[in-house]
Amino acid sequence: MEDTQPKVVTPEPSPAPSPAPSPVPSPLLDRIALPAPNHVEHLNVNQIQVVVRRCSTPNVTEETTYFIPRNPVADAGTNTDPPIVCCPLLHKFCPCPPRGLLASLITKVLLAAVLFGVVWSITEDECLPGGNLFGVTILFLCALIGGKLMSFIRLPRLPPFPPLLGMLLMGFLLRNIPVVTDGVYIDFRWSASLRNIALAIILARAGLGLDPTALRKLKSVCIRVATGPCIIEACTAALISHFLMGLPWVWGFILGFVLGAVSPAVVVPSMLLLQKDGYGAEQGIPTLLMAAGSFDDILAITGFTTCLGMAFATGSTWFNLMRGVMEVVGGLVAGILLGFLIQYFPSVDQKHIVMKRSFLVLGLSVFAVFGSGVAGFPGSGGLCTLVLAFLAGLGWGKEKARVEEVVGWAWDVFQPLLFGLIGAEIRVSELDGHTVGLGIATLLIALLVRVLFTFVCVLCAGFSMKEKIFIALAWMPKATVQAAIGSTALDMARTKDDKPLQKHGMDVLTVAVLSILLTAPVGALIIGLTGPYLLQKPKSSASGTAAANEDDNETPVTYESTL
Repeated sequence: MEDTQPKVVTPEPSPAPSPAPSPVPSPLLDRIALPAPNHVEHLNVNQIQVVVRRCSTPNVTEETTYFIPRNPVADAGTNTDPPIVCCPLLHKFCPCPPRGLLASLITKVLLAAVLFGVVWSITEDECLPGGNLFGVTILFLCALIGGKLMSFIRLPRLPPFPPLLGMLLMGFLLRNIPVVTDGVYIDFRWSASLRNIALAIILARAGLGLDPTALRKLKSVCIRVATGPCIIEACTAALISHFLMGLPWVWGFILGFVLGAVSPAVVVPSMLLLQKDGYGAEQGIPTLLMAAGSFDDILAITGFTTCLGMAFATGSTWFNLMRGVMEVVGGLVAGILLGFLIQYFPSVDQKHIVMKRSFLVLGLSVFAVFGSGVAGFPGSGGLCTLVLAFLAGLGWGKEKARVEEVVGWAWDVFQPLLFGLIGAEIRVSELDGHTVGLGIATLLIALLVRVLFTFVCVLCAGFSMKEKIFIALAWMPKATVQAAIGSTALDMARTKDDKPLQKHGMDVLTVAVLSILLTAPVGALIIGLTGPYLLQKPKSSASGTAAANEDDNETPVTYESTL
């Protein structure tokens, strides 16, 4: 009997034409090495699987699998046609659709237009020329431009000029150009609120930036430099302003503590530039000045808030003095309670803990500054903010650095507003030449006493004569704290609608602005010019590491003020 069992025929690499009407294989298959029958292969990403079925008879079906290499040049899903360009020259300079810098610029303009449209639809006239929102926006943008232009001014081998000078001058120009003044209007209540928010952020940064190890590393010389010159300058300014400018004693001390704070915004960048080159690093001079800067500012702000509460209190002198002490104690107690509270809440097992901590620090700081004024104890808010931020950072340990970064973002926004608004408070038409002259005299005398007393404070610190002179000269620039608290007394006087107090507040603000304009650029130039001549370079190759001069066996550390 003839065997009718179907047999599977394996095609050869070059199969002959079949007499049966079957599909003809592609010529491409002739060039492919075919696998053995029923051979199992794994498909590679660079291969195409082709299955060929042949039916020679109704009962016989041949099935063969081929793995064809994928063509790397062209594929069925790839369009290899060149793009159609209508104008090659135009496409070279302006691609369509735009990309890169042009696309980024168009996107920012579109976002600004949409934001303006949303705000205008809600506030209407407030965001048009003459409205508060329009004035704040123009002031903010101009202050940013002024700060950027000032940072471009660089002299060889000198630290850059602080951008805050450009912000201050832009605010001054916007207020004193006749045509611009009418369009850029900001109500004094808006201005005071924005400056108080900036003050709260400064205090929060100062509290978070305090490091108790700075006192242990630098010992008594840091305490002497941080406290002595500030108190002496405040007392000198109070005495001179009382007899020259006719300020009451309590207002004289308000002016004194406004002027008594040194500006880390000027000192720290200049000292970091010197420390990078190694000047004074072995003696610990950059570390000393940067660490003492925060303590100096906190002492000045505490004295200012205490005197401010006494100036606006009613009653006898002894009652006002006791009231000032009560405000200090109340601010300390409230700050301690709030500081311990946010040490543990939010807990460490929660999500987004950094943002929650940052929100609590900023929110409680703003609440303390504004709430103390509403409660009738304006002197306690600043001290409460400092204490709560310090205790919170002490409990968070190394994690506070991330909170400081978020708080720094808030300061980047409010710094142009603060210095722009301070500059906008000065009107040339309302300035009294006699008051300006007496204010400059008061400032210069107080600065002279400060420089001399700073020299006395470092006499027994083990520094050379040149280094003592440099420390005394470098401890004079003023900027940030003067801008933050210089107008606070004037704002409170305006809320009470008291003309004599408003005059005293304007005198304090005028002298504060003069101190920024005179000492910030001059101080930066003095530090940059005298540093290479008065300070020594390290004998070893390692530069930029600060060491405490009084204890060479301890590990050197570097502290930078966060103001």
